Order: sequence, then structure tokens, then C-alpha cells
Amino acid sequence: MVTYKTYGSIFKGLDFSAAQERCQAISDMIDNKTGEGNDFLGWIDFASRMKKSEIDDIIKTAQRIRENYECLVVIGIGGSYLGARAVIEAIKGLYPVDNFEIIYLGNTLSSTYTAQVLKYLENKKFACNVISKSGMTTEPAIAFRLVKDLLIRKYGVEYLKDAIIATTDSKKGALRHEAEVMGYKTFTIPDDIGGRFSVITPVGLLPIAVSNIDIRELLEGVKQGEKDYSVPSLENPAYKYAVSRALLSSQAHYNTELFVTYGPHFRYFQEWLKQLIDESEGKENRGILCSSAVFTTDLHSLGQFVQQGSPTLFETIVDSKKPLDDITIPHSDDNLDNLNYLEGKKMSFVNTKAYHATLDAHSNGHTPCNVISIDEVNPFTIGNLIYFFFRSTAFGAYYIGVNPFNQPGVEIYKKNMFKLLGKPENK
Repeated sequence: MVTYKTYGSIFKGLDFSAAQERCQAISDMIDNKTGEGNDFLGWIDFASRMKKSEIDDIIKTAQRIRENYECLVVIGIGGSYLGARAVIEAIKGLYPVDNFEIIYLGNTLSSTYTAQVLKYLENKKFACNVISKSGMTTEPAIAFRLVKDLLIRKYGVEYLKDAIIATTDSKKGALRHEAEVMGYKTFTIPDDIGGRFSVITPVGLLPIAVSNIDIRELLEGVKQGEKDYSVPSLENPAYKYAVSRALLSSQAHYNTELFVTYGPHFRYFQEWLKQLIDESEGKENRGILCSSAVFTTDLHSLGQFVQQGSPTLFETIVDSKKPLDDITIPHSDDNLDNLNYLEGKKMSFVNTKAYHATLDAHSNGHTPCNVISIDEVNPFTIGNLIYFFFRSTAFGAYYIGVNPFNQPGVEIYKKNMFKLLGKPENK
């Protein structure tokens, strides 16, 4: 189970009395699906409802990809790729010895990035998992067309049937239609789960399985989370965290949350959190802006502001008590760097001391700190952590009075872009 603690005198001044009274009602809104956006609450028990045959199919497909290709190209944007990348890098690290290479495309309109990835793929035998509900989202749609063009030029159109796996709507949309015409292997995006909550569905599970992570264990962690974080009380750490951050905003005027990790392999977990929370809360002129940093790296660029800048942000450290890997600092005969006082120490020891020193400095300054921790990183604990944030995000959005599951503001820039690009109407 996730551990949640707070550091800083500011928390002592927050008034939680009204929050406890509202806790039961908001928890019931989630469980009974009576709040706004309730038709997108399929995630609350998806892991428990998921059929064994579907899980087996995902694992079998992942094995086929690993056995027949050099790498997998995952095409998707937002929740279509962030969740999977977050889980894969958190569990496997950035340079795992045994990892099958996974390349991400269709998450940007950068011509430089896209062109360079395609050039890299020219000498690779790769499979492609294209993920899109409609098949018409601009970034992945363009990337998919380019990938298909490359595959056809290399191998011919008949190659596409085995090399492409489409994760899309069960019945409708351009990608579903194309998959049926071309004979692609398909997986379904559930109708009642939005993109930012989709990592526990085939959207995330196929790439995760391809990376050789046990998705059964991941789902067991999610299922345990269904029990751990549905208790209608502020003793529930997911709800306590959601309320604490809301009160930091409403009562103490802290309106920016800086997610902090002490390991670069957790960077994309933070990127996923930023989408999950900002897209769920940031509407009707409400919500807390989420940002992120990797310490100790970013202490040398952001640390001064966090310590003594304008008191507008609070930290949320997402921490594992045990590192993925470790290394010992060696002895040096000449000691020219004056580091022999650390010889024989694990690097994790140094990192932990830096973490504790920074936590003390910031929380005793004007930066309140949440600490959300797991004992170690593995598929079960990451699955449990994912569900912790699912629950806290839904609860927190309802707490501030917004629909957690829509994103009306996103459509505004899209309409402007389509007009500038000359896209025909109704297409």
C-alpha cells in the first residue's frame, strides 16, 4: 500500500473539518457513478472485470512481437503512450540490459524528431502498435501514415497485416475501419475509460507486456488498489492527499504542484501524472498547475527558486524506498577529488541523504511537501500506485466541483489548427 506523509508547518494550519463530512458523499459519487462524467468511470473496477482470455491474448501477442521483430513502434499521444512509457521506464529503468526496444512516435508534430525516428527505423525490423480511439487525431494519424509508407517501401503492402497492431474503438472510427479492411490484429479501447486512465487497459498493457513486464502482477496491484483506496475516509491516503492539495490551494494559496522524483527513470511517470491531474482538474478557472522536476539534477537549476522564490508552489515527492539498481563508490589512492570519505558507500546512500536534506530545507522553508512512497518498484507496487492516483484525481476534481473526465478546452486549439491547415469540415 502507498504511504502518504506531509512535511511543513503549513499543513498544521489547514482546516480539514468540512472535508471529512464531504468525504463519504464524494466517495459514493465515484463508486455509484452518480457524478458528472460518470460514463467514464469504467476504470474503478476494470482490472477485476478484465477477462483472463484478453490478458492471455495480450501476452501472446507481445511474445510474438518480441520473437519476430527488433523493436516496437508505439504510435499515440497523451494517455495513449504516456502511461505505458511511465510504467516501462519506472520498472525497467532507462537502459535495461534485457529490454526489447520500444520507440515512441506520433506524440509530436516536430518534423525533426519524426524524420530522425523514421531514418533510424529504416534499418530496423519493427512492429507497430498504433493507438487511437478515432484514428483521426492529427499527430498519431500523420505518424501512422509515414510508418506505413516506410513499411510498404521496405517490404510491400502485404507486410502490414502481421506488423501492425491497432488499439482502437470496438466498432467505429477510421482506424477500426482500416484495421478490418487490412486485417490488422486489434485490441479494444473501452468506451467507459478515457485516455488518461487507459494505462490499465490494452492501451498500456500491450506495450508494457512487450517490454517483458508481468502485466498480471501489474493488474494484481491495481486490484489491490481498488480495495485500498476506496475507503470513504480521510484515513484513506488517496483521499487525504487529494484534500490536502485542494486545501493548500484554497486556504494557503499554493496553486502550483511540483512533482519531484530522485530517479530519472520516474520522469515519465511524472509526465503521466501531469496529464492525469491537469486535464482532470484544469477547467472552469479551477485546478492546480502540475509541474515536475528530477532531483538532485534540477536542484542546480530550480532549487534556489523552490527554497527562496515566491511562495506559490508545493512539492509532491513520488519515492521508492529501494532503488532499482545500485553501485559502490570506490577508493582512490591519490584522493584528488577528496571523496574518500564516501568510499565503500552505495550511491543510493548519497542520494537518500540528499533527499532528506532537501526535504528538510524546503519543508522548513516556505515549501510544503507531500511524500508519496512505495517500498520498492515492481509491477505490483506500480499498479497499486497507479490506482492511488486514479482515485485521488477523481476525488480531487469532484472536491473542487469540476467534471474529472472531460476536456472541453483541448478542442479549442484543435479547431483553430484545423482551420489554418485547411481541413475540410465534417471530416
